Amino acid sequence: MAKKREALDDQLRERILKALEGLEYGSIHIVVHDSQVVQIERTEKYRVPAEKAEGLRASK
Repeated sequence: MAKKREALDDQLRERILKALEGLEYGSIHIVVHDSQVVQIERTEKYRVPAEKAEGLRASK
């Protein structure tokens, strides 16, 4: 049973690392129930550079 647990831990580790790949702004939320990871959520935000945002305001 220890090998099965290690395989699951490795799989979770890989999923968490994959969720982090390429994330510049945002968060990774890991949900745990009864000491078990049951969900991994990735929220990504896109930030518009300040120069472009100012230009958009001026054109309105």
